[in-house]
Amino acid sequence: MTTAGRIDAALQRLIRAQWLPQLLVRLFVGYFFLETGWGKVHNLPTMAERFAEWGIFAPAFTAALSGWTELVGGLLVVLGLFTRLISIPMFINMAVATLAVKLKKVGGLDDFVELDEPLYALAFLWLFFGGPGWVSLDHVLDRVFRRKYAAELGPETSAR
Repeated sequence: MTTAGRIDAALQRLIRAQWLPQLLVRLFVGYFFLETGWGKVHNLPTMAERFAEWGIFAPAFTAALSGWTELVGGLLVVLGLFTRLISIPMFINMAVATLAVKLKKVGGLDDFVELDEPLYALAFLWLFFGGPGWVSLDHVLDRVFRRKYAAELGPETSAR
């Protein structure tokens, strides 16, 4: 086998294994937010006080919204259900946390790149564009609906 053939074979193996990092990111990030959301939802008065200290508008409402978004969003991400859809509010939640709270303490690029929230935001952005992978309920639903509506979807999209 030529060097080009070996490189191509290695790349094809990596492509076939791309489901693994998608699954691991989903499980890690989803569980993290399931856990933090659970903590926020079960301690809303304290979270509302923190939100007020941070100067966030309507602290009781936004603390509840943030907590429930993290709890439900984390669960959906773990399951790989409506992953692209839930990645939008999860990304927004992290963007708000970064801009409204964390950015005030950042003195430069070195401080910024050490923040966790932008990394989580990027993980949700990646899940939005890349999807949950084939080890997900989204993948199962996609297959079911493609079979059910194959005639309307046409031959190009129904052959997955």
